[in-house]
Amino acid sequence: MSSQQSLRRRAALAGAAILAVTVMTVVDARQAKDPQAIVNAAFEKFRGLKEGKNADYIPALAKVDPNLFGIALVTVDGKVFTAGDIKTEVSIQSISKVFTMAQVIEEQGVESIENRIGVDATGARFNSIIAIEGVRRVVGTGAPEMNALVNPGAISATSMVTGASADAVWGKIIGIHNAFAGRELRVLQDVYKSESDSNQRNQAIGALMFAYGYIKTDWRQAVDLYTRQSSIGDNARDLGMMAATLAAAGRNPVTGKTVMNPAKVPGVLAVMATAGLYDDSGKWLYHTGLPAKSGVGGGLIAVSPGKFGIAVVSPPLDDAGNSVRAQRAIAEISNALGGNPLASAGR
Repeated sequence: MSSQQSLRRRAALAGAAILAVTVMTVVDARQAKDPQAIVNAAFEKFRGLKEGKNADYIPALAKVDPNLFGIALVTVDGKVFTAGDIKTEVSIQSISKVFTMAQVIEEQGVESIENRIGVDATGARFNSIIAIEGVRRVVGTGAPEMNALVNPGAISATSMVTGASADAVWGKIIGIHNAFAGRELRVLQDVYKSESDSNQRNQAIGALMFAYGYIKTDWRQAVDLYTRQSSIGDNARDLGMMAATLAAAGRNPVTGKTVMNPAKVPGVLAVMATAGLYDDSGKWLYHTGLPAKSGVGGGLIAVSPGKFGIAVVSPPLDDAGNSVRAQRAIAEISNALGGNPLASAGR
């Protein structure tokens, strides 16, 4: 073989090697951004995690299978990626606060929540009575330092949903939950009864909020409807769809139904970012940048605006009341997909 032939052969081999490396790099990159592969990997990574424990101050929640683990990622163009148990329903609990707040904002504008309840974190536990005393003002003299994602504010928000009767108000509350989820949801009656039998603290909060003028209707009705909305059953797919509807500026990406005025969605996301994970809301935002909301039933939703909504159901909670596996899995998936809406500031 001549030296020229040898050189041509070496060049051809080098070119083939470069092409192979390029193809492999492209394939790897595609795999790295494949949402289903990323969801599957997160599920496998955290399925054996045994940290945390079920909420037990509501007796029915203590009975939920702690091994339940499901993930649902829904993109704004309607693609759905899931892993684990996405069919078993758990009670929505505090995640419902987001969508009842959304109903009030949709009906009455973003100022309605800010002026009546407030949009600031309280710096106290979600069911704190001391926090009510600490921020109390005469209604109408300035927004209080409270928000609709802690119990006092949430019960007050429920009382703000308009309707001539309790049934009419409930129709609106369950209606907006159904529209966000894209299907008809139901109340888990065992949870509703268990909560109703043990919600004396929320009754006290309701009476106090009425006394201070935040609730202007029947506070007992407000507490009952709040308890009922907390007992709505959702699976991981439902919650992922609800999060994705917020990510898609109020349009359900699968049903195509516009659930909320796009101009009003940012107000909902802002309160989620401020107070969505109880006492650890700041830590969550610091690490993920995602508006999110947890519930003591084990659900957690998070929103990457314009990209996707994601939800995880896993009942064991940390000390702040947030699902341990859900936090880990959502952070892992969002980081892999570039979901942090604040990350562009560092590019």
